[in-house]
Amino acid sequence: MKNIVQTLPYEVFNEAHKINQLFEAGMDVLHIRKPLYKLKQFTSLLEEIDSEFHSRIVINSHFKLLKKFNLKGIHFQEQKRIDYIDNPSEYFKNLNMYGKTISSSFHEPKVLKDCYFEFDYHLLSPVFSSISKKGYEGRGFDVNNIDKSIVGMGGINTETIA
Repeated sequence: MKNIVQTLPYEVFNEAHKINQLFEAGMDVLHIRKPLYKLKQFTSLLEEIDSEFHSRIVINSHFKLLKKFNLKGIHFQEQKRIDYIDNPSEYFKNLNMYGKTISSSFHEPKVLKDCYFEFDYHLLSPVFSSISKKGYEGRGFDVNNIDKSIVGMGGINTETIA
């Protein structure tokens, strides 16, 4: 996985068209993060994205849409992971996760390292100071001693992308 793009949490004008363009330009994976979207809004957005790209989309909510749209997987934001990880098999029972990815967000390398649940990859932030959240300062993180798939998030722009 070369790159993961995360949507803004709010509605964006002509968003599905822009998402299609990003996929056409080579985006590997899109995390759709729309915490305030009701099921109908979330479904509408997915319907507007070309179906050829659905298998490269990970969702942060409305997990029952996973099957309907043949999506790549699901992502647990930190609090949701904390709320459900003690009994994940019960939570995943009706999702038919075979062949799908499961990822989660972390903000502390030690918590990520100590997490016993085997996620396909882990999002760790903020690596650099956030572009969208004021006062959310980058922390750099040394994760060389953690033998897990980790993706750095936060503050990625033209100067920090390398």
